[in-house]
Amino acid sequence: MNTRRVFFGALLIVLVAASLRADEMLDSLTGSCRIRASTESSGYELKLTRGECAGGKDCNNTQTQEPLDAFSGITLSDLRREGAHLDAVLTADAGTLRCSGSVHDSELTGSFTFEPNKAFVARMRELGITGLDSEKLQAYALFHITGDWVVSLQKAGVTGIDASNLIALRIFKVTPDYVQSLATLGYPAPSAEKLIALRVQGVNPDEIKQVRALGLQPSLDELIQMRIFKITPDFIQRMRAKGFNNLTIAKLVQIRIFKLAD
Repeated sequence: MNTRRVFFGALLIVLVAASLRADEMLDSLTGSCRIRASTESSGYELKLTRGECAGGKDCNNTQTQEPLDAFSGITLSDLRREGAHLDAVLTADAGTLRCSGSVHDSELTGSFTFEPNKAFVARMRELGITGLDSEKLQAYALFHITGDWVVSLQKAGVTGIDASNLIALRIFKVTPDYVQSLATLGYPAPSAEKLIALRVQGVNPDEIKQVRALGLQPSLDELIQMRIFKITPDFIQRMRAKGFNNLTIAKLVQIRIFKLAD
């Protein structure tokens, strides 16, 4: 027994040391960048490209919409100064992105460097988030994923948060307030993957209340089904008016699948 304990203890030390060395070896990322005024919002459109992109192949493109306060060293008026040399810097928990170049036709084009933040990686490890690499960290920086936000979700009771689903949680606006709104309705904090599915389908507390007012008590999985099959409070009332009695979520789904409402 003592020999086994010594073996597993030594193995743990080796794995931790290997993880620390991996974090220390986080590489900088480089490539070309483009920043221009966004056509979708009052901010910037950022495009990063890594790789040769010969013939449109072997390249890695990332495109995001960034708010006006995302960068230092650049303003919208700067993009109207033809030939101006700019250093646009995005500083985030996960690392620092610098896009340096010149303005042409209202676009800043040049090269970028992303420097990962090892202190952020260490904090995430403390929160149970491992498996981070430079590419994930760059994505975290662009999508404004912070350690405080992760902590807030964990305190709200969300389980299953990992390095792979953080971006989806952020994109689909999973917040502690949303988790609390579900808890208020009697749904314990769902897992990260379930929350993503709920937000993808647009499940919202107001519609849940309307459905419950009609006498139904859907589970979280049923709420997702209802959005997929467009089972709204109005649809439920129309089916009842047509004479469908003792309706359950499963029956309503069948009505949609077999087009019995037509």
